[in-house]
Amino acid sequence: MATSQPRTSRAEQRQKTENRILTAARRLFADSGYDRTTIRAIAAEAKTDPGLVMRYFGSKKELFALVAEIAPDEPVTGTPEQAAEHLLTSLGDKLEAEPSATLAMLRSMLTHPEAAKEVRAAVTNQQRDAAAAFPGDDAVLRAGLIGALTLGTVLGRHLLRLDGLRDAPPEAITALLRPCFHALVDGEAEHAADGQR
Repeated sequence: MATSQPRTSRAEQRQKTENRILTAARRLFADSGYDRTTIRAIAAEAKTDPGLVMRYFGSKKELFALVAEIAPDEPVTGTPEQAAEHLLTSLGDKLEAEPSATLAMLRSMLTHPEAAKEVRAAVTNQQRDAAAAFPGDDAVLRAGLIGALTLGTVLGRHLLRLDGLRDAPPEAITALLRPCFHALVDGEAEHAADGQR
């Protein structure tokens, strides 16, 4: 005797459709950016109707805001040495798995003003947080340089897919950057410049 499959409720069907739309939108925004991703393309990828995408999420702008974000980093605390290691661990995590939501935002920031504003705000907040744990007068500048190194490394690996950087184990990348991160957190260049005067 055949066993009957449990029936899926309307709410469960809607949840599954929404999840497919969100997954499709996250991938397409990451691959193509905001301007080149259409509601029709998202619907086709999610195997649903464009009208449902609009009904569930309102607009392309609202859908983008849901799926594209730069997740905040854990606060940087401790000694300068601990702060540098924390920042290296955070970078290693970003290199380990392709962060599709972050990539969607980064790919879109050059053509979509709202994405650029979001990236700037997220990076500025992370920079200020890190600078509070750094010694010295130019801590904000040094935190900004670490932010630029982190952003450039993530872009180079996941978006530009640069030779070497694309396939290197995250621990090999962070090992090469470790002396630089420690010098920037400690302000060694500032101390060296003071000693030369």
